[in-house]
Parts: sequence; structure tokens; C-alpha cells
Amino acid sequence: MVPRDEGACVTPIGKEPERAVSGIAQAHADRVEVRGRDLTGELMGHVTFTEHFHLLLTGRLPTGEQRFFLDLLLVAIAEHGLMPTSIAARMTLAADPSALQGAVAAGILGAGPVVLGTSEGCARLLDDLARSGRDPAEAVAALRDAGEKVPGFGHPVHRPVDPRAVRILELADEHGVAGVHVALARRLEDAVAQAWSKPLPMNVSMPIAAVMLDLGYPVSAVKAVPLLARTAGLLAHLAEEQERPLGFYLAGKAEEAVEYEAPGG
Repeated sequence: MVPRDEGACVTPIGKEPERAVSGIAQAHADRVEVRGRDLTGELMGHVTFTEHFHLLLTGRLPTGEQRFFLDLLLVAIAEHGLMPTSIAARMTLAADPSALQGAVAAGILGAGPVVLGTSEGCARLLDDLARSGRDPAEAVAALRDAGEKVPGFGHPVHRPVDPRAVRILELADEHGVAGVHVALARRLEDAVAQAWSKPLPMNVSMPIAAVMLDLGYPVSAVKAVPLLARTAGLLAHLAEEQERPLGFYLAGKAEEAVEYEAPGG
């Protein structure tokens, strides 16, 4: 083993910041400060968890509409039954009943462009269309010609519509928060139906992205909502797994359903 030169200069990965600072929180001996506010004096007992989440994420307390829709979207995406995320979490807990945090992590790690994490792709598409002025029909045609799917459309269960998406858009209209991004989402829906020669349901990921962008959230914040929401759903599955285990049952059913084929068979 080569001894380390304690006096050697370690080159950091990435650009070194001019000042190493964080504006989120600081714990002191007698208090905790969060985004410039005293945790016990200004936040505990005064704000909801949704408001606190918004404060942590943005540095500001939400407006009334931001609070309403953040609550709405968290509720909309928190739970969806035995999906890959919850199955992975249950099976992980079955393998190690003491690793609750590991089981939650296993579920969240499955949040990608196919399951749960689609809202991020929707937000990027909507933001690009809004900034560029590009025709949604042109963007949809380009994606289809490239053999790609349009994020936020199609669902294996919800047909002909995703009731969660319908409700979010209804409330966005009722509250007067539907803006350019919701309008673009609706134009995408028409363009997708034309490009595929059949209507594809707008799934919940698209209105989550559209409403958040119309409420002033940056693209980078959109994926935080399904991640936080589904963490609550995973904790519910894991609480049930501890009382009524399904993990090994699901693993057994998977093995029964898949036929082994030997090499060359």
C-alpha cells in the first residue's frame, strides 16, 4: 500500500466554489435556524409540513395557491398500489426486516423515466416548448419519428383517461392557475392523438409538471414532488409488510411465472 502524502494537494472534482456555503439550515446549541427562520419559534406549530417542504425547497413560504396545489399533487401521486417501487421495497424489507431505510431507498431508486419520475421529462419538454415557441405538434412528430415516447402520455391501467390528471386540470382551471404550460400540455394531448392516430391518456405526470411550472416552480423542483409523495406510500407498504408480509410471496409468484430456459434450450 502506497502511503498517503498528508501534505499533498487533492484536486476536487468539478468546479471549486468561491465560497462553501449552504442556505438551508444551521443547528446551534440552543436553536435551529431553517431558511433564516427559527425552527421552534416561527415554524413548529405555525406551518404545515407541505408549507415547510416548500420553504425548504425554495427558501420561501408558499402562496395560498402554491400550498393548495402542492398538497393536491402530493396526494395525487403518493400511492398507486403494487407497483415496481412498492414491490422492490417490500421484497427488500422481507430480506432484511431491520432495514426500513434500505427498503425505502430500494423503492425510491426505481423512480425513473418509466415509473414515477416521468414528471421531470414532462417539465423539460414543456419548458422547452414555452421558451422556444416550438409547435407541440412538431415536437411530438419528431419524438415519434425517432422512435421515442412522449413523456406524460399513455398508461397501462388508466384508459381512456387518467382520473388523477383530469382532476388536477379541473382544479387548475377552477383556481385560475392554468397558464401557458397547462395550455401546452393540452396541445400536446391533441398532437399525440393525431400522431398515433388514436387518443393516448394524459397520465398524472404531465399535469403535475404543467401546474408546478405555471405556479412558478423551476424544472429542477418538479421531480421532488413524486419522490416525497411516494416515500409516504412506501412507508405505508412497509408498515403493512411488517404486519402482513407479502415480500417472499411476491418473489415466489415471480419465480413461478418465469420459465427457466437452459443455454441452448
